[in-house]
Amino acid sequence: MSVSALGDEQLRRWQRVLDTLATLIPAGPATVVVDSRPGAGAHPAVVADRLAATLHARGRPCARLGADTPAADEDAWRAEAIATTVALADGALWRTHPPSGRWSLVIWLRTPPGRRPTPPDRPPAADVVIDLHDPAWPVIRHIDASLADHDSWYLAESRAFFATRAATWDTKFGDDTAAYAAAVTEAALPAGATVLDLGCGTGRALPCLRAAVGPAGTVIGVDITEQMLAAAIAHDRGRHATLVLADARHLPLAGASVDAVFAAGLVQHLPDAGAGLAELARVTRPGGRLLLFHPSGRAALAARHGHTLRPDEPLAETPLRAALSGAGWRLHTYDDPPHRFFAQAVRV
Repeated sequence: MSVSALGDEQLRRWQRVLDTLATLIPAGPATVVVDSRPGAGAHPAVVADRLAATLHARGRPCARLGADTPAADEDAWRAEAIATTVALADGALWRTHPPSGRWSLVIWLRTPPGRRPTPPDRPPAADVVIDLHDPAWPVIRHIDASLADHDSWYLAESRAFFATRAATWDTKFGDDTAAYAAAVTEAALPAGATVLDLGCGTGRALPCLRAAVGPAGTVIGVDITEQMLAAAIAHDRGRHATLVLADARHLPLAGASVDAVFAAGLVQHLPDAGAGLAELARVTRPGGRLLLFHPSGRAALAARHGHTLRPDEPLAETPLRAALSGAGWRLHTYDDPPHRFFAQAVRV
């Protein structure tokens, strides 16, 4: 998408992402590559061009290495480089032939999957991952912790990701109410309990959580995005809970104050799953429950996004069990059939 086709808000979103990328490039001579899955079209080149323009506007020299600059010509562009020059390339050919043996920064773009199976969205070597499913609204989804503290980018980028999706969330993903209700029923939460729906989104679990704990219980719905909570109210689900705008990593709740935490599709969005699970443990009473849920299984969800499962994913059983144990939980049940994901843990 050309810059001229973008509105003011979209231009600001693009510039925010580009400014963040520019600050991640180390001082001195640096090499940066932008890449994506096969079939991504011109997206890597477009992002590289826009980043080059941002660097030039900041007064930093940039040598743009494109398809017409073969790797064999490295000496040619280096002859004109100065000590602060950034060599900025795009595409798989350049990514596999880094100047001087390695890239200072690898930027990976998540783009809509094609019809044929494609490689995973994020290669192990990616330092930054940008969601580009909407080319007019880029969102940073990962920055390596060695480059930037999570608190410097996670909150703003997560809100940017979900804010534009809130109004159409239920329409896009269909009616999963029955799946949520079945999981809550299986959990057998006691009447009168205090339960936290963390990352409640549009509130699909709130009515069934209220039914489970009854009028004497307490339901708290927490989400990071104002627009999601507004959608929960618009769907008449807000009346079932107290809604709170907050970051799941820094909950405004006292320690050991809830009996159960219900988290649908949350853990995989946290920049540090272990730290996030530790915060959930902090607010949960000993013996309390953690219910991790998604209305489709991991394999089905991966297929929807056009990639295959990896054994190191946060919700894979082995890393999840280890992360839970390190955060003060004990994994009790783990169920991952095609139609849902449901893991239950106990606060120890």
